[in-house]
Formats: sequence, structure tokens, C-alpha cells
Amino acid sequence: MGLTAAYVAGFATYIAFLVFERYLPFQTHVAYGIRILTVAAVTLIFSRKVISLRCSHPLGSILLGIAVCVIWVGPDFLWPSYRQHGLFQNPLTGSATSSIDPALKSNTAFIAMRITGSALLVPIIEELFWRAWLMRVFIDTNFSKIPLGAYSAQSFWLVALLFASEHGPYWEVGLLAGIAYNWWMIRTRSLGDCILAHAVTNAGLAVWVLKADQWQYWL
Repeated sequence: MGLTAAYVAGFATYIAFLVFERYLPFQTHVAYGIRILTVAAVTLIFSRKVISLRCSHPLGSILLGIAVCVIWVGPDFLWPSYRQHGLFQNPLTGSATSSIDPALKSNTAFIAMRITGSALLVPIIEELFWRAWLMRVFIDTNFSKIPLGAYSAQSFWLVALLFASEHGPYWEVGLLAGIAYNWWMIRTRSLGDCILAHAVTNAGLAVWVLKADQWQYWL
């Protein structure tokens, strides 16, 4: 259980906040700050020994991260009404609409926290969970004996599909992103490279949100 917690605790805490945060007696930006600080603390406590930021292919990771960012925003940029289709906005996937209070769009502290959370913290907890843990668990429940980047068709596609489902109305680009990150883990066998690629994608999305006023990407 201890080793599993190292890969799962941060992500599980983050998801718990997404579910229950609305019930906290705090304003949105305060609740978000509590979420980020709590998840960061949990990750530091449980995961510090398994986090590796060492990259063997830094340039490739950066380029992959940029490519995934382009894939993410490309459909909506090329076809502005694309995301309105029932395939993407329905009772199951939800709506591609930001839940952020418009007043927070000019709140520097909130924006700084949001960028920090999405570009630094989320890539770490998600890559620990999806690529470093779940991809191996689907091969063998005794995942510690399975090396990072080990390939199994079942594991590869299950993780890609579950990763897609996590992204609601952006499930189709989430699927492509999951395929790309899974492939990169298999190619590099490096947690650090996957974290870097994911961080570049999320940082690029943050820039797009702020520069193009496309806040729906921050659901």
C-alpha cells in the first residue's frame, strides 16, 4: 500500500477536491489555493522518493508537449463551433464552459496559482498516476516489478481511454494526448520526460487561455 500511495495519493487528493470543493465555505480562489497547497503537501509527503525529473530526451519532450497543445486547441481554433457538437457537450461529458468567476480573470494571485497548479503540479501527479502507476498495474498488480515504459496493448489503450474520460468535453483530444504521452513513456522509459512534455502542454494551454481569452480550457 505504501508504494501505491506514492503514485496515487496526490492524484486522488486532487480528484477529491474536484468533487467536494464546492462544499467548502470559501470563495473560489481561496478554495483553489487550498487545493493546490494540500495536493502539493500530500505529493511531497508520499511521492518525493519516486518523483524523478531527470530527462533523457528534453528537446523531444518539449516538442511533444507543444504538439499536444496544438492538437488540443486546433479543432476549436479551426472550427469555432466544433466543440458545440453533442459528441462533446452532453449530460455524460459535461459542458466546455469555464466555472471560473469572471472577476477572477483579473486576479493576479489566482492566475499565478492556476498556472502553477496546471503547469507544475498537475503534470507530476498525473504522470505518477497514469503513466508510472496505472500503465504498470494493468500489466501486473505487483507493478513494482514492471519497469517504466513496459508495453502491453491492453494497458496502453485502457490508460489512454481512461485519460480521455477524465477530460470531459475534451475527451477526443484527451484521447490523442493520452496516446502521445503513453507512447512517450514507452519510448523514453522516463517519468521526467513525460512530466516535462505534460508540463509544456499545460503551460502552452495557460498561455492560450490568457492571451486568447479562451477560459473554457480551464474548466
